[in-house]
Amino acid sequence: MSAGTLVVGLGNPILSDDGVGWRVAERVREAVDDAEVDVLCLSLGGLSLVEHLAGYRRAIIVEPLMPRYSARPGARLVRAGRCSIIANEYSRATPSTGPAMQSAPREIVTPFRPIPLDVPEGMKPNEFFNSTENLNDLLHNNGLLRNPEGLLLYRKALGHSNEFDTSIIYNTSRAILDPLGRPVRRTQVPEAVKNVWNRMNQILFDYMLELYPDPDKHLVLAGEASLDATWPLTSPGVPSIRMLHNHFIVFDKQALRDAPLADASNPNLTDGGQHSLFQQYMRDVYRAFFDELDLEILRPCTPGSCKIAITGYPQGLPSWEVTGGAESLKEVRFWKEYDILLKGFIDFYRAFFSQVSTRNAPLPGDIYFPALVEEKLQFNNDFLKSAKMVRDRCIKDAKYANSIRWQPAFKQLIYRNDAGKLIVTISQNSIGNAITELLGVVVKRVPDAEAYGQAEPALIEKLLEARRRLVDADLGEGIATPHWGA
Repeated sequence: MSAGTLVVGLGNPILSDDGVGWRVAERVREAVDDAEVDVLCLSLGGLSLVEHLAGYRRAIIVEPLMPRYSARPGARLVRAGRCSIIANEYSRATPSTGPAMQSAPREIVTPFRPIPLDVPEGMKPNEFFNSTENLNDLLHNNGLLRNPEGLLLYRKALGHSNEFDTSIIYNTSRAILDPLGRPVRRTQVPEAVKNVWNRMNQILFDYMLELYPDPDKHLVLAGEASLDATWPLTSPGVPSIRMLHNHFIVFDKQALRDAPLADASNPNLTDGGQHSLFQQYMRDVYRAFFDELDLEILRPCTPGSCKIAITGYPQGLPSWEVTGGAESLKEVRFWKEYDILLKGFIDFYRAFFSQVSTRNAPLPGDIYFPALVEEKLQFNNDFLKSAKMVRDRCIKDAKYANSIRWQPAFKQLIYRNDAGKLIVTISQNSIGNAITELLGVVVKRVPDAEAYGQAEPALIEKLLEARRRLVDADLGEGIATPHWGA
């Protein structure tokens, strides 16, 4: 049965007083040991909140009281230092008629075989794994396919899932000493490379849907990640080879249901506060900007329809349904629209943080949609007022400035929702966030050679079949490793 009471802390954990709802909820979690009480921290209210209330007899919503609002009728106003908190209590007249699953992010354990690599002294493991030296291991021990365009398909040695997990990397290692000159997002990739890359994406996604046709049983996703080209220059270590790569992942939904709840305050689940900032202060202009993009196949999702019920994610992210489903991925138009979303997304972020950096800043010089930015953003009072708020706070609070700064890394995702529809979403993330966390899945990798060995034969069989389909489509040549032939 579901818990009797749900306590929800609403707010933004990095926006000072606006994070008080989270802090209260976390204190409740620590203090209350009662199977009838569940606690959840969220960044968004409205319809996004309503979905989390299903199955509970009572919900207590804790949120900061903004100066322009008054407490709702029946709400309890609680003073906490300099802050006022609204504790809204909602009750349901009838008890639950059946068991309800708690919708919350999950932490799933994925075993891996320890990698026999010696990390040079003074380097962190992730720095070494992202180095050109480690590229040899990627090719010789885990490589599946490569092509003249520089795209490399490989088995993930440290994977997200042992059900199905593979990646494509755009190998720019030959330009390793010129990191600022390398493509770091798909909009910068040569058209000939992008054509091959899109076809590889389509074939792999289609194969995953063929293997896992039931949306009730498996979560299927393909996600693209990009790191900022300057990141390797501002962190210890060496320039990264994995500047632009795709993941293709499948999770067993029953395993997700059975998995323990993830820590809701995990910063990788909060998107660094940027999306909740936009949703809270300029939701309308954010949506209106995307609504003006030239999209035919991609249709904005209705509220709540894109979320995965098990995790309640994605949260606060613009999302679009792929009309026509998997067949649309075979159309050039879809991939052009996929790029349009990224271009619009980058324009929005660049325009906003240009205003944060400099009051009344001119249009950035190389934006994709200058007329749209000027009309919908540069003359919008909510947009500019929000930029002023962030700018003023950054000047006074170095910690806040470090948290909210524009980190130009993005994650763009295609996934299948609970209704079997294909959905596209996009997020500006802190560097290091796993692609799966956009959907509320936190992966805990544990070294366990025996457990991984049990899953490995079936996994490799599926990956080799995926490779065969790519070879048949003239998208590359197989790579021989100690584990499989070419």
